[in-house]
Amino acid sequence: MTAPYRADQVGSFLRPAALLQARSDAGTGPDRLRELEDRAILEGLARQRELGFEIFTDGELRRRNFMSDFTDAVAGLDHGDAVARMWQAGGAASAHVSRVTGIVTQRLRPLRRLTAHELGFMKQHSPGAIKVTLPSATQFPAIAYKRGVSDRVYASPSEFLWDVVEILKAEVRALVDEGVSYVQIDAPRYSYYIDPKWREWIRTEMGQDPEAALDEAVRADNACLEGARRPGVTLAIHLCRGNNRSHWYAEGGYDPIAEKLFATLQVDRFLLEYDDARSGTFEPLRFVPRGKAVVLGLVSSKLPALESPAELRRRIDAASRHVPLDDLALSPQCGFASTMEGNLLTEADQWAKLGLVARTAREVWG
Repeated sequence: MTAPYRADQVGSFLRPAALLQARSDAGTGPDRLRELEDRAILEGLARQRELGFEIFTDGELRRRNFMSDFTDAVAGLDHGDAVARMWQAGGAASAHVSRVTGIVTQRLRPLRRLTAHELGFMKQHSPGAIKVTLPSATQFPAIAYKRGVSDRVYASPSEFLWDVVEILKAEVRALVDEGVSYVQIDAPRYSYYIDPKWREWIRTEMGQDPEAALDEAVRADNACLEGARRPGVTLAIHLCRGNNRSHWYAEGGYDPIAEKLFATLQVDRFLLEYDDARSGTFEPLRFVPRGKAVVLGLVSSKLPALESPAELRRRIDAASRHVPLDDLALSPQCGFASTMEGNLLTEADQWAKLGLVARTAREVWG
């Protein structure tokens, strides 16, 4: 099959200043917040259409971060506690506590659908096919399971993981049943298996064998997509190396996991980060089964400098030595705002980069 949606976007957009201000103001009521979200989403949809995109996202503008659709929809997480994470930018690294999620302290209990409050507006206003993003179930054991606390209700990270899977599996099926054309799983945790320091963290801090944990992660993501395949529906996964205020937490090429991951993940489309030297070479793409699409994340969502169109075309050509050009597409390497504060560039930078993606896709694929 050929790759639909030659110009793609990972999902999140920078929040307009008025929306950020309203979120930070304790006096902002829910009606006013919804009004600002609606306005920002309509503007984002119009810009995507003007640039020539054929798949449309709401920019995750109703979310606090890329996972909050999940964390806001379940009971059982203590949002006053969190685990510190090491983030990097340039040559510097720093650890800080990021409360983008809480610690699981009770058995998870769904309170509502994850994305129903987002989808109704998109179905009414989207100019075309709708893309909805969901966090990978594999995200949560690494950041929401705290030994000495969570093991009082879940004996292991694995037991916790499979409760998360059931909630996400139900959401994926509901989205597809409601006519969503494109469901994307955002999966930062696979980068742990390509970076030696994080493989050791899995072994020592989570008490798991990295290879066994990788196998379980693939089974979990596949389980979330079970029963969701329909004609005309694209199921995708974005493999991320971390994205928070232009910082990252993992580096390395896909080589250590490519053969297993590309062969066994039951998706139609892989969105891969290839924005800089941290991402490695295109060599691992030789393991992608023919007929599956690879979206090359060649445009940085972290840095404001605009990439060279000629360099993008050169790199697409280089990737096509491993994956047929007909199975390739183009996107930014990640979202522009995995947390609502956003990366360190402007909205003008963001739209310039998305415009570059759309123009380059038309030049390469027509």
